[in-house]
Amino acid sequence: MKKIYQKMARLERRKKRIRKKIFGTPSCPRLRVTKTLNHIYAQIIDDTQGRTLVSTSSVQLKIKGGNTESAKQVGTILAQKALALSIPCVAFDRGGYLYHGRIKALADSAREAGLKF
Repeated sequence: MKKIYQKMARLERRKKRIRKKIFGTPSCPRLRVTKTLNHIYAQIIDDTQGRTLVSTSSVQLKIKGGNTESAKQVGTILAQKALALSIPCVAFDRGGYLYHGRIKALADSAREAGLKF
Protein backbone atom coordinates (compact mmCIF):
# COMPACT_ATOMS: atom_id res chain seq x y z
CA MET A 1 0.00 0.00 0.00
CA LYS A 2 2.88 2.34 0.65
CA LYS A 3 3.86 2.40 -3.05
CA ILE A 4 0.37 3.52 -4.06
CA TYR A 5 0.52 6.50 -1.73
CA GLN A 6 3.97 7.47 -3.00
CA LYS A 7 2.79 7.26 -6.59
CA MET A 8 -0.23 9.46 -5.88
CA ALA A 9 1.95 11.96 -4.02
CA ARG A 10 4.24 12.24 -7.06
CA LEU A 11 1.21 12.78 -9.31
CA GLU A 12 -0.07 15.56 -7.04
CA ARG A 13 3.35 17.27 -7.06
CA ARG A 14 3.42 17.19 -10.87
CA LYS A 15 -0.13 18.57 -11.03
CA LYS A 16 0.76 21.52 -8.79
CA ARG A 17 3.96 22.24 -10.70
CA ILE A 18 2.09 22.31 -14.02
CA ARG A 19 -0.83 24.39 -12.69
CA LYS A 20 1.54 27.09 -11.43
CA LYS A 21 2.52 27.82 -15.01
CA ILE A 22 -0.75 27.32 -16.92
CA PHE A 23 -3.72 29.68 -16.59
CA GLY A 24 -6.71 29.82 -18.91
CA THR A 25 -7.78 33.25 -20.17
CA PRO A 26 -10.80 34.14 -22.32
CA SER A 27 -8.57 34.45 -25.41
CA CYS A 28 -6.66 31.22 -24.70
CA PRO A 29 -8.51 28.92 -22.24
CA ARG A 30 -7.02 25.83 -20.60
CA LEU A 31 -7.55 22.32 -22.01
CA ARG A 32 -7.63 19.95 -19.01
CA VAL A 33 -7.29 16.19 -19.47
CA THR A 34 -8.19 13.57 -16.87
CA LYS A 35 -7.95 9.84 -17.30
CA THR A 36 -9.08 6.77 -15.44
CA LEU A 37 -8.50 3.12 -16.22
CA ASN A 38 -11.61 2.89 -18.39
CA HIS A 39 -12.32 6.44 -19.59
CA ILE A 40 -10.76 9.75 -20.61
CA TYR A 41 -12.23 13.19 -19.96
CA ALA A 42 -11.33 16.57 -21.49
CA GLN A 43 -12.66 20.04 -20.82
CA ILE A 44 -11.81 23.58 -21.87
CA ILE A 45 -11.87 25.97 -18.91
CA ASP A 46 -11.77 29.76 -18.61
CA ASP A 47 -9.98 30.28 -15.28
CA THR A 48 -10.80 34.00 -15.01
CA GLN A 49 -14.52 33.27 -14.78
CA GLY A 50 -14.09 29.80 -13.33
CA ARG A 51 -16.36 28.07 -15.80
CA THR A 52 -16.14 25.20 -18.23
CA LEU A 53 -16.69 26.25 -21.82
CA VAL A 54 -16.58 22.87 -23.58
CA SER A 55 -16.35 19.32 -22.28
CA THR A 56 -16.49 15.82 -23.63
CA SER A 57 -15.54 12.34 -22.50
CA SER A 58 -15.54 8.74 -23.57
CA VAL A 59 -18.50 8.25 -21.22
CA GLN A 60 -20.50 10.92 -23.08
CA LEU A 61 -19.61 9.39 -26.44
CA LYS A 62 -20.46 5.89 -25.13
CA ILE A 63 -17.05 4.49 -26.08
CA LYS A 64 -16.02 1.35 -24.24
CA GLY A 65 -12.43 0.79 -23.21
CA GLY A 66 -9.74 3.20 -22.12
CA ASN A 67 -7.50 2.96 -25.16
CA THR A 68 -5.81 5.39 -27.54
CA GLU A 69 -8.57 5.05 -30.14
CA SER A 70 -11.15 6.40 -27.68
CA ALA A 71 -8.76 9.22 -26.74
CA LYS A 72 -8.41 10.16 -30.42
CA GLN A 73 -12.18 10.33 -30.82
CA VAL A 74 -12.55 12.47 -27.67
CA GLY A 75 -9.85 14.86 -28.92
CA THR A 76 -11.46 15.23 -32.33
CA ILE A 77 -14.95 15.88 -30.91
CA LEU A 78 -13.57 18.36 -28.36
CA ALA A 79 -11.74 20.32 -31.07
CA GLN A 80 -14.87 20.44 -33.24
CA LYS A 81 -16.95 21.75 -30.32
CA ALA A 82 -14.28 24.35 -29.45
CA LEU A 83 -13.99 25.60 -33.02
CA ALA A 84 -17.79 25.86 -33.22
CA LEU A 85 -17.62 28.24 -30.22
CA SER A 86 -14.75 30.16 -31.94
CA ILE A 87 -12.03 28.99 -29.54
CA PRO A 88 -9.00 28.60 -31.85
CA CYS A 89 -6.20 28.14 -29.30
CA VAL A 90 -5.85 26.59 -25.85
CA ALA A 91 -3.19 26.03 -23.18
CA PHE A 92 -2.71 22.28 -22.71
CA ASP A 93 -2.88 21.02 -19.10
CA ARG A 94 -1.92 17.35 -19.02
CA GLY A 95 -2.84 17.12 -15.33
CA GLY A 96 0.36 15.58 -14.05
CA TYR A 97 0.20 12.67 -16.47
CA LEU A 98 3.13 11.95 -18.76
CA TYR A 99 2.74 13.14 -22.35
CA HIS A 100 2.50 9.61 -23.67
CA GLY A 101 -0.13 7.13 -24.79
CA ARG A 102 -3.73 8.31 -24.38
CA ILE A 103 -2.77 11.88 -23.42
CA LYS A 104 -0.61 12.24 -26.53
CA ALA A 105 -3.28 10.65 -28.74
CA LEU A 106 -5.92 13.11 -27.49
CA ALA A 107 -3.60 16.09 -28.02
CA ASP A 108 -2.54 15.00 -31.50
CA SER A 109 -6.10 14.41 -32.67
CA ALA A 110 -7.20 17.80 -31.31
CA ARG A 111 -4.35 19.44 -33.23
CA GLU A 112 -5.28 17.59 -36.41
CA ALA A 113 -8.89 18.76 -36.04
CA GLY A 114 -7.69 22.39 -36.01
CA LEU A 115 -7.11 23.33 -32.37
CA LYS A 116 -3.86 25.22 -31.70
CA PHE A 117 -1.69 24.76 -28.59
